[in-house]
Amino acid sequence: MNWLTNVVRPKIKSLLTKKDVPENLWIKCPETGEMVFHRDLEANQFVVPSSGYHMRMPAKARLDAFFDRGEWTALATPGVIADPLKFRDERRYVDRIKDARAKTGKDDAVQVAFGMLEGMPVTAAVQDFEFMGGSLGMAAGEAIVTGLTTARERGTPFVLFVASGGARMQEGILSLMQMPRTTVAVQALRRAKLPYFVVLTNPTTGGVTASYAMLGDVHIAEPGALIGFAGPRVIEQTIREKLPEGFQRAEYLFDHGMVDLVVHRHQLRETISNLAHLFMKKDRPKASGALMAPAAA
Repeated sequence: MNWLTNVVRPKIKSLLTKKDVPENLWIKCPETGEMVFHRDLEANQFVVPSSGYHMRMPAKARLDAFFDRGEWTALATPGVIADPLKFRDERRYVDRIKDARAKTGKDDAVQVAFGMLEGMPVTAAVQDFEFMGGSLGMAAGEAIVTGLTTARERGTPFVLFVASGGARMQEGILSLMQMPRTTVAVQALRRAKLPYFVVLTNPTTGGVTASYAMLGDVHIAEPGALIGFAGPRVIEQTIREKLPEGFQRAEYLFDHGMVDLVVHRHQLRETISNLAHLFMKKDRPKASGALMAPAAA
């Protein structure tokens, strides 16, 4: 009886029990429907190998791929009041913030960093869409201003990777105030004659597009990125007309002079390095494996 209870029954139960498998091991390409193993996607800088579709890229992975040898220093940003308006809709705003922090491991939507790009010191910031849609609130505004101020004080170029759904409604006018604040910081960097490069990723919309995302010296867009103030559906409902094919996508905006370059993610590092050395009037160092970021597959 013990043999049946202790050996046979557990064996049968293990065969019948469904094993727990993480749901995110395979990721579906939105363009082709192809399933891609998550490690292959990460190794390829979150670009689907077969279709070239650019998935959203986490802030840390973005910075690791951008800086020399993947080495960078996170910059501290000023703290802000978590819920200045005591806002509540279906849920309390403070609860939404807690969930976003638990999900991403970040305090807010923008990560600011300092490192070397092919031997040149560079200040950079990444807006992470995974944190409440990359929305612009007081904390994100402080981070952008901190990045721009640090670049000015250290005499470096400033690179901003943008991804956002717009201003954060839960902070009301305090969120909208970040638009002029960041604009003033951009102008201060410009007066210091230091370059500001903007990388527009999918999506870049709302008040972010109406402020610092369109104030760069050079605007670079990733392939297929949605870039605009209001979304295509809202525009169509407003004007009651069908929009042109590819409207508000990176390639359409490039053809119509709204962005300067459309660059594949694998070439971003080299492209920005070329621009930084050109604007700073410095010669690029000879290619060296020691300076390269982790290679994409």
